[in-house]
Amino acid sequence: MHIHILGICGTFMGGIAVLARNAGHRVTGCDANVYPPMSAQLEAQGIELISGYDAAQIGLAPDLFVVGNAISRGNPLLEAILAQNLPYVSGPQWLADNILQGRWVLAVAGTHGKTTTTSLLTWILEEAGLSPSFLIGGVPQGLNISARLTDSAFFVIEADEYDTAFCDKRSKFIHYHPRTVILNNLEFDHADIFADLAAIETQFHHLVRTLPSNGLIVSNGSDGNLARVLARGCWTPIEVFGITADAEKGWCTRNVSLSGGFEVSLNGEIAGAVGKFALSGDHNRANAVAALIAARHVGVPLPVGIKALESFAGIKRRMEVRGVVRGITVIDDFAHHPTAIRLTIAGLRQKVGKARILAVLEPRSNTMKLGTMKAQLPESLKDADLVFCYGENLGWNASETLAPLGETAKCFDQLGELVAAVVSAACAGDHILVMSNGGFGGVHKKLLEAIMHRDG
Repeated sequence: MHIHILGICGTFMGGIAVLARNAGHRVTGCDANVYPPMSAQLEAQGIELISGYDAAQIGLAPDLFVVGNAISRGNPLLEAILAQNLPYVSGPQWLADNILQGRWVLAVAGTHGKTTTTSLLTWILEEAGLSPSFLIGGVPQGLNISARLTDSAFFVIEADEYDTAFCDKRSKFIHYHPRTVILNNLEFDHADIFADLAAIETQFHHLVRTLPSNGLIVSNGSDGNLARVLARGCWTPIEVFGITADAEKGWCTRNVSLSGGFEVSLNGEIAGAVGKFALSGDHNRANAVAALIAARHVGVPLPVGIKALESFAGIKRRMEVRGVVRGITVIDDFAHHPTAIRLTIAGLRQKVGKARILAVLEPRSNTMKLGTMKAQLPESLKDADLVFCYGENLGWNASETLAPLGETAKCFDQLGELVAAVVSAACAGDHILVMSNGGFGGVHKKLLEAIMHRDG
């Protein structure tokens, strides 16, 4: 079958493309914006990419069009598909109908940490010899691809609450029918499609309603919003994580070592110890524990899971070191929600101690462009030593918003001016933390090259 994918360079739809290719289909696709790592992944798979959404792509005559959720009415190719009554389906629906049926699906949901936790869980199952299929919104080091289809009974998926497609406004994760679910956390996000937190909670409640009684919910026990969701009705066993070390029940971490290792406790008793761990921050250790619990549900013993955590190498675009020049480290991270920004900076601070952190931020997500959470940004960024914000095409004034940070924060409408300011301020020993959910104009490379060639 020939499948043509609209919006193929998004992290989810790019994964769909790889799975379809693995399943033996001919895959082509189109998108408006192309940037690594997804573009490189698709090219390596031999998938043909077309720039733009010209209606002439109808002439490719595929057997099926798979439409990503970034595609809206008015898109010329979509309008041609509808006008000619050609067969189309959303990405999540195609996945459910053609890949997930008959498999034990392990889904990772939540506002933050989905990519990291999904990667950790996939790595644990891989190291345990289960060779899982997976679809992740990022590229784990060691696996080096965001999606894979195998003969395994297990499929690990990052379960997004964003809407499915122009024709289906349910959350993507409603289509997956998982047996094991991790609920990391729940906050208001995606202000472009959800009116308020209650609307998102309802979607999570719908997910919980699809879970079988022989499944498992691995839930953040310290998240009141998740507790409210589960109180609306739950027919599946629950194990909780992320609670305090002296709690009488549930999983948690404690006694973090200089190498990043930590102890794992259950119901107040030591259950195991991770000797070393590549990811920093309390939130990432909680992600790791959630992955351990989910892996146990499919039969992976805790010691095997812990050993796998010790060999986990990280994820592209999640605290990924892009280079070190003249003693200055440039780090790439996907953080864009205020909470994720705060946690990312806090995790880096735990790792680098008193070394300076230069936060370089692009508020690019739909929610951030709307300014819904702009008031939270100063608090999220306060632990950085300097802040550089790229404010092009925002619907609000970034300088006014970050004014509470005083002279430590500077805002720019031109990328070249931002790069020059960061390079001028950076000194040996500094860590430049770049945070964006997009390509950010290749700013990482620009920074490294400018530092290399600067005077002094």
